[in-house]
Amino acid sequence: MSELKRTPLYDLHLELGARLVPFAGFEMPVQYPLGVKKEHEHTRAACGLFDVSHMGQVLLRGPSPAEALETLVPADVVGLPEGMQRYALFTSEEGGILDDLMVVNAGDHLYLVVNAACKDQDTAHLRRGLPDHEVEVVDRGLLALQGPEAKAVMQRLCPDACDMVFMQHGRFEIAGIEVWVSRSGYTGEDGFEISVAAADTETLARRLLAEQEVEAIGLGARDSLRLEAGLCLYGHDIDSTTTPVEAGLTWAIGKPRRRGGERPGGFPGADLILHQIEARDHRRKRVGLLGEGRAPVREGAELYDANGHHLGVVTSGGFGPGVGRPVAMGYVASEASEVGTTVYAEVRGKRLPMTVSKMPFVAPGYYRG
Repeated sequence: MSELKRTPLYDLHLELGARLVPFAGFEMPVQYPLGVKKEHEHTRAACGLFDVSHMGQVLLRGPSPAEALETLVPADVVGLPEGMQRYALFTSEEGGILDDLMVVNAGDHLYLVVNAACKDQDTAHLRRGLPDHEVEVVDRGLLALQGPEAKAVMQRLCPDACDMVFMQHGRFEIAGIEVWVSRSGYTGEDGFEISVAAADTETLARRLLAEQEVEAIGLGARDSLRLEAGLCLYGHDIDSTTTPVEAGLTWAIGKPRRRGGERPGGFPGADLILHQIEARDHRRKRVGLLGEGRAPVREGAELYDANGHHLGVVTSGGFGPGVGRPVAMGYVASEASEVGTTVYAEVRGKRLPMTVSKMPFVAPGYYRG
């Protein structure tokens, strides 16, 4: 086994009493002494600070980076205004999802944030697919400040960043440190993702943690927060065997890229994906699931109907502290995907009822102005 990597905050995690676990090739904090449930609740009530420096940060430069990237993703990148960020998907020729990512129009280049476990394959994919463009992986830390009090914290430290709305991006300074900030996150709450030079990451993290609203939050609560927010985790809820339409991510396929649009198709798997959008003939669909009682239903639980017919599988699941009951998401046969349908999850030999539900499970707090 190769040696695990460490983020610039490794020593700080130890100092704060974090329990570290292997994750995407890194030693990452799964929780701090506060515990996963209280970390989750603190983020929903106040503000949490997450170390997400394991993510891949990539700069794409060249003669026409937006047009070039559209040959690999179905998002509308050409129409993305400068200073804005958009969710995108790398797709395969078979229509599957190779990774999900964020794309920022940074003016003369694009700034991409890709998943930690996929960053090597993603950068290889970019270099192979866009040989006329420069693909630079930058060595920077990445912090996520999330929660309803995130704005109050940033108002004291970087008031100009508070003028941004959801999915806007800008370059600022915090305590003399140059930062790249987007108003976004992975919790369903208002918040900011802050890219910072690796050497300045610990200094900035300590400055943020010094604010009374802010607690350090680990991967455990990050997972339960994103699940309540109905957000996919690559390798679990989406992967190369799922199409964007099956995953309920049709909204990530820009209107100009669809049939009848200004720049239809032209991305890997376009024929199948665009056909699925129009014909609605995909055989399965990602759905939200609400359980009864308090027993969580975990990833891998098989799903059945009342007659014992197999319907699908849970891809993420746990107890939702903000919902007060078990929550999950998974894939079911399209005919069982209507909201209100009862399905049964097999847990340790018992079949527990769950109800197909709309997502997100909690109301989002994104700031839209």
